[in-house]
Amino acid sequence: MRMAKIVALAVAMTMFVASAAFAGPVYDKIMQTKKVRVGIMTDSIPGAFYNEKGEWVGFDYDIATEVAKRMGVEIDRVAVNNQTRISFLQQGRIDISVANMTHTRERDKSIDFSITYFFDGQKVLAKKGQFTSLNDMVGKKIATMQGTTSELNLKAALKAAGDPDYDKNVISYQKESQCFQALQSGRVAGWSTDATILLGYASKTPGAYELVGDFLSDEPYGMGLPQDDSALRDAVNMAIQDMWRDGTYMEIYNKWYGPGTPFEMPMSDQIELWP
Repeated sequence: MRMAKIVALAVAMTMFVASAAFAGPVYDKIMQTKKVRVGIMTDSIPGAFYNEKGEWVGFDYDIATEVAKRMGVEIDRVAVNNQTRISFLQQGRIDISVANMTHTRERDKSIDFSITYFFDGQKVLAKKGQFTSLNDMVGKKIATMQGTTSELNLKAALKAAGDPDYDKNVISYQKESQCFQALQSGRVAGWSTDATILLGYASKTPGAYELVGDFLSDEPYGMGLPQDDSALRDAVNMAIQDMWRDGTYMEIYNKWYGPGTPFEMPMSDQIELWP
């Protein structure tokens, strides 16, 4: 028993020393190691996904790369999804989350956010010609992602539209690709999330799907950051603003959402700029 306690104490001391080595602001650690770990999605078209060649690409991918460049450090990209993009930050497995994440007051209780770096809104995608509004979809099953603002917004919208079974008719999946597969196979009549994501998946089969009805919500995207690290938050915010000022932001935006792209969506707002 005595030996077991000694071993347990040694393990605890080792863990304490290891954690102490990385204690302090995350920004200081990034500057010391010259590397920033950024959480990025892998199946969020066109935010961040694998293309036909197996290359990791997308708007968030390019924006994250540029932020790291302007911070003067290398980027270490870490795959995240809707379930891990916040928890990885809290666990210290990533330093920044650039993962099409809406900045909400509820999320702000557990992590910090950058200024808004992308402007989107939630809609519903359905097979072309079947529905004209969400009211037409009352009683139908609609897919969304589990644990997202889209899930909450969709339930509220269906309830407001008079669907008595709104809770049961919202079918939640772990991944966006699973939502699209459910729509393709007919297991659901629609899929609701941010419009840019829906446009990205709809582009796989041009003309087969369309966005239905009005926006269900505004979705201001922020980069997720560790709590209470103002130096890191300032560095990220300055990088975003500088990208806007010198035109780099719009170059990246137009690459993915500009005229002639499969995901065309006019810029609807502008980045917050500080004097």
